Amino acid sequence: MQHTFIIGSKGIPGSYGGYETFVDKLTEYHQEKKEIKYHVACKSTEDGEFEYHNARCFKVKVPNIGPAQAIYYDVMALKQCCKYIKDNNIENPIIYILACRIGPFAAYFQKKIHKLGGKVFVNPDGHEWMRAKWSAPVRKYWKISEQMMVKHADLIVCDSKNIEKYIHDCYGKYNPNTTYIAYGAETRKSILSDNDEKLLDWYKEKGLSAKNYYLVVGRFVPENNYEIMIREFMKSNTKRDFALITNVSDKFLNELKEKTGFDKDSRIKFVGTVYDQELLMKIRENAYGYFHGHEVGGTNPSLLEALGSTDLNLLLDVGFNRECAEDGALYWNKKTGNLASLIETSDHLAGEEIRILGEIAHQRIQDLYSWEYIARLYETLFVRK
Repeated sequence: MQHTFIIGSKGIPGSYGGYETFVDKLTEYHQEKKEIKYHVACKSTEDGEFEYHNARCFKVKVPNIGPAQAIYYDVMALKQCCKYIKDNNIENPIIYILACRIGPFAAYFQKKIHKLGGKVFVNPDGHEWMRAKWSAPVRKYWKISEQMMVKHADLIVCDSKNIEKYIHDCYGKYNPNTTYIAYGAETRKSILSDNDEKLLDWYKEKGLSAKNYYLVVGRFVPENNYEIMIREFMKSNTKRDFALITNVSDKFLNELKEKTGFDKDSRIKFVGTVYDQELLMKIRENAYGYFHGHEVGGTNPSLLEALGSTDLNLLLDVGFNRECAEDGALYWNKKTGNLASLIETSDHLAGEEIRILGEIAHQRIQDLYSWEYIARLYETLFVRK
């Protein structure tokens, strides 16, 4: 049996971040596999263990110490892993670390894990050090931490070919051992019907109707280019609405209001978060078009979900997004007027053109990004490494 320890997600079940969904789906699709045993770290306010999807989930008690929590959590989780491996005489364990937060401790833990007969795999996520929310010193820390984790990993698992290329371009001197396995997505349709009461009530409450809104779903952070999307939408003459499903932070919202004056445009609707996954899937399916402005991530979960559900996708033209969608989407850049013009073109596309784009997008998800396919690649990685 291959024991695989997963560190770096907040834990399962119940969280809907990218890493959390990944771990949830991986353990779900592998729960019948007798040859893999997962051990998943779960951030908590208490100690303890429980089983979920046949995975051993171990709680890591984390004090409320502000931004340093994430680093503390990963270090303590690794300590618990090493103790468990030693106490239970586990042979050839794999420790799979999600994100590059603990670079200063990487050499120490790699040495310790090697001594126990194990290997360290790292998933570097996107360009964390480029995120606008971090101050300059924090960005510097993330960059150095990434460098050290790449140096002291036995294998780097990249969820984007662009990230894999970046790792080799940037850290070639360490001769990193890398592989590419994408993030996954659901390929089925929502179980809700078009006249489901839950859906109709949500539309009524938000002032929206099927096929009459553009949509965005994602974290409310500057590098996802909300300002450009809102500004360009306001410039366009579309009669459709722009629904933003996001966890609003007042500071950034007020900043956007000041810069764009979006509150004076009745088409722009911040509709809060939607945690009901079937409802969210149906809202995506019924959108006229989907905007995606992310530019610093790897393979982005919300993009894959949109490509799997929405027919017409309008994506910021960066390598990560083109890699996922290829010919199954339309692309915009940050030049003034570019997205506004694309919105007006999109408004007048023939139904058949939209259907074809949707078919190409859905097929790409089916062939290259379905959770079933991704889980199969991970099984091969862990069991036949």
